[in-house]
Amino acid sequence: MARRTAKTDKKSLPGRLRIVAGIWRSRLLDIADVPGLRPTSERIRETLFNWLAPRIVGARCLDLFAGTGALGLEALSRGAAAAVFVEKSAKAASTLRDSITTLNAEAADVQQMDAFDFLKKAECGTFDIVFLDPPFAAGKLDELCRLLAESKMLADDTWLYVEQDRASPVTELPGDWQILKTKNAGNVRYSLVSTS
Repeated sequence: MARRTAKTDKKSLPGRLRIVAGIWRSRLLDIADVPGLRPTSERIRETLFNWLAPRIVGARCLDLFAGTGALGLEALSRGAAAAVFVEKSAKAASTLRDSITTLNAEAADVQQMDAFDFLKKAECGTFDIVFLDPPFAAGKLDELCRLLAESKMLADDTWLYVEQDRASPVTELPGDWQILKTKNAGNVRYSLVSTS
């Protein structure tokens, strides 16, 4: 979850999230009024899910720093088998649960907790796709990647989506991880990473 910029996505309505494609295409969902909270833009989501198309159907997804849940909900809409949403803010988690109820998304699970605590303590199986979009100001991507690499949460060749401030240094990736694709949009750098 990054900070809002003065330039907004023309297709999104203020305070609303629009699912881009899949079974919930064009559904509008509320966004919690939490400072700095914003969904990943529709343009970025469209590119990302084009990248993920070969793997999304049937995948188990982890949406860390879920915020609005835009990435995990988009994944479920496009055929992912399950999504776990981790969000620290009680207000954001509550609004996300409301969205899940509205969509009747039975394969969604919201964990209201700190993402670092989740990575250190949670035992919830392995994930095929991880969405990693922490607040830009936190500067914790290197540590998050390290914790993920040390966890038992990654399936063989998990794909990670990593979003960060375009002005920040490229994240140092653990071990054999490699960047498959990367793009910039406004002040955002976003990448698709393979863990093998």
